[in-house]
Amino acid sequence: MSENQELNREKNLAYYCQRFSELNTSKSKKSGTAKHKPILLLSVIDLISEGLIQNNQIQITVIEKLIDTFKKNWKILYYRPYKNSFYYPFSHLQNDGFWNVQFKSDFIDSLPKKKVTKEHRPRGLNRLKEVVEYASFDPELFELLQDQNHRKELTDVLIATWFSVNQKDTQELITIHQTFHANDEQEEQQKQPKLYLRKSLLRDAFFRKAVVHTYNYKCAFCGMKVTTSIQQNIVDGAHIKPLAKFYDNGIDNSISLCKNHHWAFDKGLFTISDDYDYKIIVSNNFQEESPNSKPMKEFDGNRLWLPSENKYFPRIEALQWHRKNVFIS
Repeated sequence: MSENQELNREKNLAYYCQRFSELNTSKSKKSGTAKHKPILLLSVIDLISEGLIQNNQIQITVIEKLIDTFKKNWKILYYRPYKNSFYYPFSHLQNDGFWNVQFKSDFIDSLPKKKVTKEHRPRGLNRLKEVVEYASFDPELFELLQDQNHRKELTDVLIATWFSVNQKDTQELITIHQTFHANDEQEEQQKQPKLYLRKSLLRDAFFRKAVVHTYNYKCAFCGMKVTTSIQQNIVDGAHIKPLAKFYDNGIDNSISLCKNHHWAFDKGLFTISDDYDYKIIVSNNFQEESPNSKPMKEFDGNRLWLPSENKYFPRIEALQWHRKNVFIS
């Protein structure tokens, strides 16, 4: 793509999803693809989600928290030792076209041509703090990141692209999800009980990934499977018993559902039999018009599309709760 074509592209959600899937990363035979940039992006988005980054100037005061978040995510997501890895992506992410670093004026003035070239970029955390005023995203990207659904989609693209290549075993995804869950819970133990329910961006992202992976990226209700070139898919991990009430992030308290049937399940328009047959039970207490697709009521009595391993099947006790408390009979 030429420079002019790049400039003329609309900088919308699809544009940044594509950019996140095509980060300029280094590679080696020994260590594979470097994860520095995607981990930095996930960490920044995490702090935006928590409300710790509220404007598009990531100042030094926030960078301290960002470094801590980066280290935590690095430890969970990457097998390599940390070794002060933060400053590398902070500077070099500028090469990807949507991340900007504003250097202090006295540092700029000290350079031969008053321009920061590759050899003048700060090396080491202390130097980074000395010469950087703040970092920022493209205004269009920062605006998108204020919306939780857009944050979710951009996070899912980063995880699908950069942290799923070697995760052929479902248990690897589940382990990462559980590690994030344990860390979140531990961090909140000194605060109000159950405050760890505050949405953890990466914990929830790996929950979704683990659930849909166990269902082979299909909707358990209708069997629909749609994936894109950047590994996005149409299904989501739906809790059976709501997380906000039961604090249960187990894979067996979840079902992989497409957007429409996730909404319908949460609203009680259908439920699942609790006798190990896993049959769909559709409510009679709603009206539907579906001229271009199969109506929901025609799925009544069908068996769910289930994972290949029984241990990931929906938990019977959770299904009983849903049928009793959510389903509209």
